[in-house]
Amino acid sequence: MTHYISAEHLSIERVGEIIEKNIKLALSDDAKARIVRCRKYLDEQIAASDVPVYGVTTGFGSLCNVKVSKDQLSQLQINLMMSHACGVGERVPNEIVRIMLLLKIQSLSYGFSGSKLDTVERLIDFFNEGVTPVVYRQGSLGASGDLVPLAHMSLPLVGLGEVEYEGKVMPAAELLKLKGWEPIELASKEGLALLNGTQNMSSFAVWALLQAERLSDWADHIAAMSLDAYDGRIEPFTEAVHLVRPHKGQLETAAHMKELLTGSELIKQPKVHVQDPYSFRCVPQVHGTVKDTIRYVKSVIDTEINSATDNPTVCPDDDLIISAGNFHGEPIAMPMDFLAIALSELANISERRIYRLVSGTRGLPSFLVANPGLNSGFMITQYTAASVVSLNKSLAAPSSLDSIPSCQDQEDHVSMGANAAIKLYKVVLNTERVLAIELFNAAQALEFRFPKKSSPVIMKMHEDFRKEVPFISDDVIMYPLIEKAIQFLRK
Repeated sequence: MTHYISAEHLSIERVGEIIEKNIKLALSDDAKARIVRCRKYLDEQIAASDVPVYGVTTGFGSLCNVKVSKDQLSQLQINLMMSHACGVGERVPNEIVRIMLLLKIQSLSYGFSGSKLDTVERLIDFFNEGVTPVVYRQGSLGASGDLVPLAHMSLPLVGLGEVEYEGKVMPAAELLKLKGWEPIELASKEGLALLNGTQNMSSFAVWALLQAERLSDWADHIAAMSLDAYDGRIEPFTEAVHLVRPHKGQLETAAHMKELLTGSELIKQPKVHVQDPYSFRCVPQVHGTVKDTIRYVKSVIDTEINSATDNPTVCPDDDLIISAGNFHGEPIAMPMDFLAIALSELANISERRIYRLVSGTRGLPSFLVANPGLNSGFMITQYTAASVVSLNKSLAAPSSLDSIPSCQDQEDHVSMGANAAIKLYKVVLNTERVLAIELFNAAQALEFRFPKKSSPVIMKMHEDFRKEVPFISDDVIMYPLIEKAIQFLRK
């Protein structure tokens, strides 16, 4: 199966499908024509004029007034890559680097960047052959694009830097020799075409959105199990309640919860208590807000990944080469911060439900063990969840609030969107961990309600979970079971 890179809209779902199914890439004929036409126009402009063009015939950043002779333009691009490859910290996960490659290819294919056809096709070779450049997480300010991570991504094109291939990290020069590929000879402007752009931030955002939608759905399922295990009430999910405050996500969540609990014996039994705690009663309001936030952030990132975000922008149809600011990460930095806040809240309310389940109320044994005292049961699972939730709250502090000027004050306002992306990545993983711990507890608590059963949907979920994680009668080492719960959410 092949995905043809073209001007057609690239959806976030399609990106996920390409990565998950390892679909090969190819340029459509119209994409090839746009790339060739733009490059031809740029070459003609350079040959016909002595007027300096930023990043094409000049230095970069605050060196924009330093003109570079035409015979040095290729070396200028390689120097740009080498000097900008200053990444530190952990590696960007391979899955996200592959999204980065895809999004960079997509952006260059629009024909506004001035990249050569062979350069774009080599990026496609990397993607199709499973060659993953080694990219480091830290170093981007998210303003002149993702200069540092994209430099690491691009170095292997010219035989520099490192790649991972078939599970082995190796010098890019060794990989090129292995594949019989010659290093790409970069033309003017190509270094900027590759290094400018928001593909690092956008790749983290796309990955996070795909995970966020999965976790949002799991959160409803797990909350429904917890509600039944806690002997909760169904009335707060009545449609009439939500029609008088008709936020879309709230309505969706209330309807989803009722659907999940349809046919439950437990939900139908008479209740002694009049109300449930907010962590149960307000699931539509909290989970629903998360859904609405995901929807908003998705709309922004969808626009971003279907855009050309390098600089300068080359517009053959308008006979223009303009140095502007499409590389600035602000349009996606704030939404990524917003998504991190939303997912933190999903974990926050989940931890509160965990606390209720182990609290020894509503007929459930303390810490969900039949013989507390000798056994501590699920006591410390709540500690772990609380610790992770607290960390999320620190991580959810917005990166986009900060700006540190760089490049001798030429780049005097930056988005810090790459830091927002890194924090969002961590929040996603932490939220998954908390939801897994809630499922671990909810499945245990539900069995104390047997022989009464929950709904068919919840009982099937419980049955599937029990194939991976057993009921806990006496104390056991818990961390392997929590890890199994996490893996269960990924299936």
